[in-house]
Amino acid sequence: MALFHGLSAFPITPTDEHGVIDTAALARLLTRIAAAKADSIGLLGSTGGYMFLSRDQRRRAVDAAMSAVGGKIPVIVGVGAMRTDEAQALARDAMQAGADALLLAPVSYTPLTDDEVYEHFAAVADAGQLPLCIYNNPGTTKFTFSNKLIARLAKVANIEAVKMPLPSGGDLRSELESLRSETQSGFAIGYSGDWGAADALLAGADAWYSVVAGLLPAEALALTRAAQSGDIEKARTINGAFEPLWSLFKEFGSFRVMFAIADALDLGRFEPPRPVLRLTASARQRVTEALNMLGSVSGL
Repeated sequence: MALFHGLSAFPITPTDEHGVIDTAALARLLTRIAAAKADSIGLLGSTGGYMFLSRDQRRRAVDAAMSAVGGKIPVIVGVGAMRTDEAQALARDAMQAGADALLLAPVSYTPLTDDEVYEHFAAVADAGQLPLCIYNNPGTTKFTFSNKLIARLAKVANIEAVKMPLPSGGDLRSELESLRSETQSGFAIGYSGDWGAADALLAGADAWYSVVAGLLPAEALALTRAAQSGDIEKARTINGAFEPLWSLFKEFGSFRVMFAIADALDLGRFEPPRPVLRLTASARQRVTEALNMLGSVSGL
């Protein structure tokens, strides 16, 4: 499976209350993903809480990841930062640690222009010298990439893919056709938004950048492979089993729900970084019930 294709699993990053990474716990989560045979790991993405971590801690996470799963599964490292020079430094750190690729979002307090984002991405892509995926995440960054800007960036050396949000109108096929008509052959187009993953893959997307796969890699991979093979009935069945989790993701935010999933699966009682709080006891019970429904589906 080529880089930026298939299932990319994004785990949480276990830390203590001071933001110090539990590297042993992180290694356990990553080893589970590799063992499930996901196509890649998205380390230090939004689910990994990268903006809550210092540069030193992010480097520790990459080092721990490469020690645990390097050479077994491609590791894509998030290098988003407020300043271009900081993102460049993070990209170099990831490259030097042996990462396989980079993921970059245009993080900024001040709203950015297209030209500013272009220059930012070009500078980071040059610094990291690794294949780089554009992270189009307007819900967090408040910046939306136009097709024109994506096409412009796709011509930059090392920029090879884009991670898209689900389209507001739900017309995935038209968006994919439009993007592919404006970018060169081989430029990979994938989607986040777990509840739309089945539809995105069935529509022909190259990748699913998955939150839930960070803790439920086998189940997410079953959905991925069904959709990739064009088995609409199986994909719909598996996606239906995920629906209670998708509802919780939409209600509470997937970041919070993932910490509850880790607790429910006895993978570790990790605290989200403050000011983010754990879900209430009643919400956590709903997470457990959703997991039980998912586990009841034949073949998962």
